[in-house]
Amino acid sequence: MFTQAWTSPPDLFGYRKHWAHKLGIAPELPMSREEMDLLGWDSCDIIIVTGDAYVDHASFGMALMGRLLEAQGFRVGIIAQPDWTSDEAFTALGPPNLFFGIGAGNMDSMVNRYTADRCPRSDDAYSPAGAGGRRPDRSVLVYAQRAREAYKEVPILLGGIEASLRRVAHYDYWSDQVRRSVLIDSKADLLLYGNAERAICEIAHRLARSEPIEEIRNVRGTGYLTRRGERPAGWTETDASVPDGGADRARNRSRPPRQAIERTRCVLRLPSFEQVRADPMLYAHAARLLHLETNPGNARALVQAHGERDLWLNPPPIPLTTAEMDRLYALPFARRPHSSYGDARIPAWEMIRFSVTIMRGCFGGCSFCSITEHEGRIIQSRSEASVLAEIEDIRDRTPGFTGTISDLGGPSANMYRLACRDPAIESACRRLSCVFPDVCKNMSTDHSALIQLYRKARAVPGVKRVLIASGLRYDLAVHSPAYVRELVTHHVGGYLKIAPEHTETGPLEKMLKPDISSFERFRQLFEQFSREAGKEQYLIPYFIAAHPGTSDRDMLNLALWLKRNRFRPDQVQGFLPTPMALATAMYHSGWNPLRPVRPGAERVSVVRGQRQRRLHKAFLRWHDPDNWPLLREALRRMGHADLIGNGKRHLVPSFQPTSIAKPRADDQPISGKRSNRSRQRAGNARRRPT
Repeated sequence: MFTQAWTSPPDLFGYRKHWAHKLGIAPELPMSREEMDLLGWDSCDIIIVTGDAYVDHASFGMALMGRLLEAQGFRVGIIAQPDWTSDEAFTALGPPNLFFGIGAGNMDSMVNRYTADRCPRSDDAYSPAGAGGRRPDRSVLVYAQRAREAYKEVPILLGGIEASLRRVAHYDYWSDQVRRSVLIDSKADLLLYGNAERAICEIAHRLARSEPIEEIRNVRGTGYLTRRGERPAGWTETDASVPDGGADRARNRSRPPRQAIERTRCVLRLPSFEQVRADPMLYAHAARLLHLETNPGNARALVQAHGERDLWLNPPPIPLTTAEMDRLYALPFARRPHSSYGDARIPAWEMIRFSVTIMRGCFGGCSFCSITEHEGRIIQSRSEASVLAEIEDIRDRTPGFTGTISDLGGPSANMYRLACRDPAIESACRRLSCVFPDVCKNMSTDHSALIQLYRKARAVPGVKRVLIASGLRYDLAVHSPAYVRELVTHHVGGYLKIAPEHTETGPLEKMLKPDISSFERFRQLFEQFSREAGKEQYLIPYFIAAHPGTSDRDMLNLALWLKRNRFRPDQVQGFLPTPMALATAMYHSGWNPLRPVRPGAERVSVVRGQRQRRLHKAFLRWHDPDNWPLLREALRRMGHADLIGNGKRHLVPSFQPTSIAKPRADDQPISGKRSNRSRQRAGNARRRPT
């Protein structure tokens, strides 16, 4: 049942192409029967349903998967943002010969539609004209149900970030309850999680060979349902449903595990849906187990009971090689929205149309972030030649290009080609983060390949500027002052977004973020190299309010730090518990899953009430007169009435103005002075890095 492909997968582009490759490449994947007729298609082999507008660009999931499947020889149609109130929109292209691929889009639909305060958003960056309301809540569930109504016998595969983050029993912030795996409620046949290129290609070819969907059970990065207790022959089961401190123990992290062959035939049983719904401690325990089993080199399969059925999750997919990444991003994308949208703006497309993805994955492991849960910790990088070729493609084919590449990056700006020094150590590692509490001694911090890429990108004819807008890991950057110099001298567009998230040890430990001293070291380098370059440039730091493990006093100390540094944040972010994140497990359970969870283990303070959440955000915006009454009340309650007054040493004044006061001249950004106009321009652009 389980072949060599389990550990050594075939080349992503090594499959024999399906017969339909003879029909050629579509200028854009069809969204209507009329477009299919123009291509000479009588049917689609695969139909991808998505909650986003269809943009034929590698940064959009439906396009990436669609063009990859097209390269395998399949005819792929797109149903984008369908009317979900009936099954009519799901029949527009006819039944697919192989399967429906269902995704919510580039964001979880609930994160996309609601704020951290559970308020509906009025806009949607992934919709034409930025219009909100174009997708249903929990989109993959609704789309899968409508596709099943339309064609009962057609297999349904779930994928994308929403399915990936909801693959097991998970806490849902918006309903404030633990929900079942999305595979159960959607009634789909298979769930694909993580970067699913390998899985979707293998499944498509096997279905094309008439293999029943019920027999496809041995593909990495997939989940399926079985009868409870059923498992393949030759497999053993480890019951970790009770937190005894053994099953989740991270053994010697620098030594390959013993009996590695047997480990690939071992399934780890998580606490059941019913258990984690009833017991918050078991929920935190299950969350820790899942995160410890995310390294493709040593991860075990996971199983979780839901009633009389078992949810079986195969180990994570094997990362793509550089050669595979290059071919993937060289596919014939039109690099623009589908022609049916006309001149309608799609904000997400406008944001990325002059940017280039150079890598995937993140080994930072921030507890509040979903990147690691979806893309994994192993960095997958494109070659230098591939990146430069895409820059030339942008120059030659993208309307409106004026010579500025808006970003070279990915989940992180500066993890390009960084990896563990020893593949054997990497395959055995079970650390939750490679950079916390300090950068691992086995992790390379050599930025020379990235520096060289920056220099060659700037030298491409027709390119005037190359900016870096992805989230920068400053704790890595300080290990390479030459990189910081290169970045500051050539690639900062006046200000640089950076995310220390907090200043206090307690919250930072729960976030798996470095000590604030690392930020201060980066700040020194940034200011030094800005002066040497003769440039007036500024850091724009971001902070999170109300993160688990954060006290009122922590927020007060952060506010005092902001005031000392004469910084006034214009936009602040409250903690948003996204599905499957470790910080979400803290929020729901009150236990700390960063360490073994058992009776007597560490508890975590949680900010739940709206009033306390508003207070924590008010500390970040200590300069806003609207927040002063709330802050004065809190300071008196905390025994810090001495911080209320009209002097420079006070945090808030003792009076309440009748109109909003103008900023004082001594309140400046973190790095030097600037005009009110430039402060406003930077403030308008202060959006959190992704």
